[in-house]
Amino acid sequence: MRHIPNTLSALRILMVGVFIYFFTKAQYFACLITYITAFLTDLLDGFLARRNHWISNIGKVLDPLADKLMLLTALVCFATRGWLPLYMILIVFAKELTMIIGGAILFRRKVVVYSDWFGKLASGFFNASVALTLAKRFFPQIGMLDIIVLAVAIVLALVALVHYAKIQVFSRMRKKNS
Repeated sequence: MRHIPNTLSALRILMVGVFIYFFTKAQYFACLITYITAFLTDLLDGFLARRNHWISNIGKVLDPLADKLMLLTALVCFATRGWLPLYMILIVFAKELTMIIGGAILFRRKVVVYSDWFGKLASGFFNASVALTLAKRFFPQIGMLDIIVLAVAIVLALVALVHYAKIQVFSRMRKKNS
């Protein structure tokens, strides 16, 4: 039972391929359902892991990896259609690449970076922006809301990146050197 959260994260990684399949077939409603299902699965795995104390170091890596893969996949798909400004997608890629490389280096040093509310808030806005971008195919009156929400998500993500570096990386380095 304690492996359920990691299994759900692995399932989310598989959903990335499902999302791509539906997107290439221009089945945007199916993309939206797939993305929302992945988001709900993320909430469920986090809830189960915390409630039942099923937290593992692999889960601390697998869960955000699944989230990043799904988000970046959606953004790349949107870029291929010109639905979002390319510079916004590039900023997200640079931030995520920094987080992935930094997380891998820290993981090799046996340091696991925990997510906090800055990152969770940014993730919520990213998920909302993806959902809005897909929903705009059916409800054009959404207008620029998807881009505005993405901009807020980017700002929050950059704040989270600085916060993670300051609190979880540099403070540990200072303690280690003291």
